[in-house]
Amino acid sequence: MKQFFLTHKRDAWFWTFAGLMVALLLAFPLMSRDAGMSGDEDFHLQHAKHVLRFYQTLGKDAVATTPYDKEGNLREYGHLADNLAALIAAVFHVEDILAVRHTVNALFGWLGALFAALLACRVSGRWFAAAVTALLLFLSPRYLGHSFNNLKDLPFAVTMMMGVYYIFRFVQEFPKPSVKVCAMLAVSIGLATGTRVGGFLLVAYFGLFGLSCFASQHLAIFRKKAKSSAGKSGKKAQPQPQSQASKLFVRLLAYGVVISAAGYVLAVLIWPYALVSPLKNVLATFQSMSHFKVSIRQNFEGVMQWSSALPWYYTPKFILMSTPVAAIVGAVAYLFAGGLKRENRLATFIVYFSFIFPVFWIVYSGANVYGGWRHSLFAYPPMAVAAGLGFSALRDVVKNKRLKIACAALPLLLLLPPLAFIVRNHPYEYVYFNRLAGGAKGAFGRYEMDYYYHSIRKASEWVGADVAKNGAPDSSRKVRVVAWHVPCVSYVFRKDTASFSVGFARWNERGYSDWDYAVFTVTGISPELMKNNHAFPPKNTAFRVDVDGVPICIVLKRGDRSDYLGHRDMQQGQLGEAAAHLRKALEYDEYNEQALDDLISIYSRTAMPDSALKLAKRWAKFNPGSSTALNHLATLYFDNGDLSNALLAANAITKLNPGDISGLWVAANVYARENNPNAALRNLNKILQIRGNFKPAYQLMAQIYSNAGNHQQAQRVIEAMNGVR
Repeated sequence: MKQFFLTHKRDAWFWTFAGLMVALLLAFPLMSRDAGMSGDEDFHLQHAKHVLRFYQTLGKDAVATTPYDKEGNLREYGHLADNLAALIAAVFHVEDILAVRHTVNALFGWLGALFAALLACRVSGRWFAAAVTALLLFLSPRYLGHSFNNLKDLPFAVTMMMGVYYIFRFVQEFPKPSVKVCAMLAVSIGLATGTRVGGFLLVAYFGLFGLSCFASQHLAIFRKKAKSSAGKSGKKAQPQPQSQASKLFVRLLAYGVVISAAGYVLAVLIWPYALVSPLKNVLATFQSMSHFKVSIRQNFEGVMQWSSALPWYYTPKFILMSTPVAAIVGAVAYLFAGGLKRENRLATFIVYFSFIFPVFWIVYSGANVYGGWRHSLFAYPPMAVAAGLGFSALRDVVKNKRLKIACAALPLLLLLPPLAFIVRNHPYEYVYFNRLAGGAKGAFGRYEMDYYYHSIRKASEWVGADVAKNGAPDSSRKVRVVAWHVPCVSYVFRKDTASFSVGFARWNERGYSDWDYAVFTVTGISPELMKNNHAFPPKNTAFRVDVDGVPICIVLKRGDRSDYLGHRDMQQGQLGEAAAHLRKALEYDEYNEQALDDLISIYSRTAMPDSALKLAKRWAKFNPGSSTALNHLATLYFDNGDLSNALLAANAITKLNPGDISGLWVAANVYARENNPNAALRNLNKILQIRGNFKPAYQLMAQIYSNAGNHQQAQRVIEAMNGVR
């Protein structure tokens, strides 16, 4: 390593790179101070506390190794960065744990840029490539944004990059790799796996890249020696080269086993769940992570879709839409500007495989991913390396001095748009979409924006400032703030619980509770509603957090309580009073979906179907993505005998959300009334596949069989229903 740096110390780009890394060492943690709490941090905070107690009690307090429950333990994750931040905060008695967490994570982000840059320099022999790679990662808004507060995906990406770097170093030095390189490779494997069990992918990389090196370099040398020996003697080649090859292969295998085993031991030591059972629990984690059961609805291409059923191109498309164009151009350019030369092929294979294979595997396996491409973030640093190599190779290819200057300036010019985005929209860098997606404005309503709730901090701080400026709405009680994600809001008001209370509210049910302020990110809101400028943001929006002119979070300030009063009266059976309140709520805001939902229900229950249908049609018109509005429409059409329109509305529900049985249920009833038993039974079977305890489906199925004279099958269905709890 010393010799490597000595040979480059007179290169101006070396000093440019060194200065850049010093600047980034300051920039990463300083910028992270502005970040809010992410959507996962509350769980991670709790788990980190359990991990600390596990080690403090030498394993006697084993909550960290138990299944997830209300304690918030996440035993299947090693959470290296989380645990490190918790340890630092505990040792130094830091109250603002988020500040520590974000600083630690930002330093990981810097390390990712460092190792990616060093790999680019190792491959190309150019410090220019290192400088471009480091700058590219820093000016990649998604990478930068996740370095603020994503202590799961970002550290995993960094430790994976670290592992790829030391694998390349090992390949360069084999058959006599230094002890330092071997030790750091083992550490990389251990730290990556100590973050996520997927870190063992580095062992597979190690084996694949090591064997590729052996096959492409050492075997070729031995074959050449064998031919040379045969040519000189005129006799058959001696077996010595084969013997040397065998010895080197055994040497490579031995290194692989020892380094991988050492990495495994380190991973087990820093991961409590693995430590209590190093083989059984690690294998169980592999199995659970391979079949991740949690499915989350995502806005993708303007449609709410379940993460377990997203199109195969979800991840590659998201990467192309949210990666700086500079990264794409540079990565492609390297293939045509030297990456495929014989002497570069092994390095090119290592770099490109490291970022292409994870994406390929997600597509091939149909993995359950969500939240953009954060689960495959570890593929991005190698892509940045490829881009840095590409720009460096372009600069080397041209001979004209002016063209060299132009090639050196090209990545800087291409990085101006993401730089401008960062300056305009800090600290919401991770919401970035490039020009291929039309920027934030083109992506609004079509793709997830602030799915990790970063903007809730600023919105909550505005609430505090508004109360300080204008006073509490009711001085006799605490100021009531509601949100879908409560922990992010609660952390902001943690020192002022005497003045503020924080509660839970869903977007579509926000009128169910009595609040003064409501804080919502746009995540989970109907895409069709978001794109309706008349309906969204709502009339009572008092503050919004914008990214390039589009809201990613809004604060509602209560100007009218009629929706709450109407819902309260409806729950108490006072339907007349409730209807009066709800009509007043709709006079205040005609797009109040909760008030529409309640008033339609009241009209349906009080024999006013025409009034209910009129409201349902208006609701479905301004928000055709509301399954609740469509369900009202389908039911009302069915009750009025309009079966064709009922079926259209029912099918629209199923198309919007295949997991919603309401559309299937109305369709089954339509087919049953139309005397189409086969179609009715198909829908009923689909319902029972989704919700096996839905007894009305059994009852209708039994009735259909009975009407067809198949009493034996009808009895079987009744027996099956009776066995359902």
